[in-house]
Amino acid sequence: MLVDSHCHLDFPDFAEERAAIVARALAAGIGRMVTISTRVKRFKQVIEISESFDEVYCSVGTHPHNAAEELDVTVEELVGLSAHPKVVAIGEAGLDYFYDHAPRDAQAQGFRTHIAAARETGLPLVIHARDADSDMAEILEDETGKGAFPFVLHCFSSGRRLAEIGVALGGYVSFSGIVTFKNSAELRAIAADVPHDRLLVETDAPYLAPIPFRGKRNEPAYV
Repeated sequence: MLVDSHCHLDFPDFAEERAAIVARALAAGIGRMVTISTRVKRFKQVIEISESFDEVYCSVGTHPHNAAEELDVTVEELVGLSAHPKVVAIGEAGLDYFYDHAPRDAQAQGFRTHIAAARETGLPLVIHARDADSDMAEILEDETGKGAFPFVLHCFSSGRRLAEIGVALGGYVSFSGIVTFKNSAELRAIAADVPHDRLLVETDAPYLAPIPFRGKRNEPAYV
């Protein structure tokens, strides 16, 4: 059974045909989908979608783009919301220095809050890391030193060193449709070296449709 470990079924791109999208995924052999939270304040919608389909699960958390507007989210709040039986992960949280939509200190603060929640619950933390390899590695090593926590480096497009650090710290590395792109030879080489028991796949739908669907709206059936 294949699993789309990271998609965004709550996004407006899917609003008119979620049932059809889930049906196409099931027909393609995708047995489970995890729809990922990007704002705690929109968690209700994420939960409602996951409750509507037996095969859809979800996470709870704040994307780094939204870190500044949700700095008041606490470890206790994340832990409490994660008690729902459909919640299987914390996040996505992390660092995004490509867009810098939120101040970097706010991103780091929010990231550490999510790490603490993952550590307390034992649920895997879905980590967003873009153009932030050095700071990401530093925080992961620092926080792991305080106590282990499960995590996934989602939609991996970083350098080899971060992948190696992630695996060494007990994490998973997840690859999206980017790995199929013509200019992604180095990323394919990194993926080939990730131990099979530490490698995941995802769509990150509606983004990053793989070849031969590049340029179209992505969906879980394409994983």
